[in-house]
Amino acid sequence: MSARSPKGELISDRYRIEDRLGSGGMSSVFRATDTILERTVAVKILAEHLSDDERFVARFRREALAVAKLVHPNIVQVYDTGIDSDRHYIVMEYVRGRSGAQLLQSEGKLDPETTVEIGVQACAGLDYAHRHGIIHRDVKPGNLMIIGGPAGGGEMTVKITDFGIARASEQTRITQVGSVVGTAAYLAPEQARGEEANPSSDVYSLGVVLYQFLTGRLPYEGASLAELAVRQQSEQPLHPSSYNDAVPRAVGDAVLVALESDPSQRFAAAGELADALRRGLRGESPTGTAATRVLGAEDPTAATRHMPRTRTQRQRRPVPPREPRPAPPARRRGASNAARNLLAVIAILLLAAAVAGFVVLVSGGGSDKVDLDQVVKENVQDQLDALNQVVQDNTK
Repeated sequence: MSARSPKGELISDRYRIEDRLGSGGMSSVFRATDTILERTVAVKILAEHLSDDERFVARFRREALAVAKLVHPNIVQVYDTGIDSDRHYIVMEYVRGRSGAQLLQSEGKLDPETTVEIGVQACAGLDYAHRHGIIHRDVKPGNLMIIGGPAGGGEMTVKITDFGIARASEQTRITQVGSVVGTAAYLAPEQARGEEANPSSDVYSLGVVLYQFLTGRLPYEGASLAELAVRQQSEQPLHPSSYNDAVPRAVGDAVLVALESDPSQRFAAAGELADALRRGLRGESPTGTAATRVLGAEDPTAATRHMPRTRTQRQRRPVPPREPRPAPPARRRGASNAARNLLAVIAILLLAAAVAGFVVLVSGGGSDKVDLDQVVKENVQDQLDALNQVVQDNTK
């Protein structure tokens, strides 16, 4: 049977389909009634092309069973999973609210207080899942369900849905046309490179969602997966306050730390991001291991002076200080002094010879010859004494 189940149809003789809630490249979601427990549930039925992939189905069922063990107020509870007439389905808690994607579509962007509250609650759900060994891998606005608040007034509750489905599809060869590029904008760079996802990968994805909530736009945009990947590696997003003056500087700082392309520079845990968001509303810049690395761990006041990078500013790796050049060896100085001494000797000798020659020429011979010879000798002796003094001065 098709995933387009008509109203009133029973799934596994238990779940009566009421109406369609939404659909995508992987599945269709219906509101249904659990006829045994007499409660409203959501039934997600996998698309037919996925149901034909045995590997995907096996992984999907394993992940669905693992996620069913997650019981947390910020995670949509999984109740059941099964197969009915070749249709694979999971039964989940029914959430009366709107998704983050629907909020963006209707509101354009959200105020900082609402964004922080959504982020804090989403972090609580992610942190709980991470501590139980489960990574979401596909955090995006469509997978955040918001009850109350901007969606319907009153107290707001955020619930994360679709845990495990991204994991199940990770190693299949099926191309989900129409969903890959849209989801890729929220993937951490290491996921886009095919590396194993980790808790900080979910932190990155949530950072993209929060950036979009604050600004109404994605931090990186590209017409293809390749272009998007290049932008992630070569550019830095503008501070959210550049697009929305209402965003506190410190809140934007926290989001930018979550968006670091290097996993080691992000918040290592969702709880760290939640703490930074709360502090941000109080005007306090991010703190913690990752934040101090990014904002400047060497200077205790660096966190208060954080200037996030922009698209035109690239963070440069620290360059180690250059070693001072060693002083020239003594023999080089000695050689230089010797050369100067030699030049001095030559200059003095030339001067002495010139003086002697001049004296001889002007004398013209005769009875004064002895006296003139004496003058020459005395002059030469004076020059030799001067030369000796120069040599002594330069060899000290």
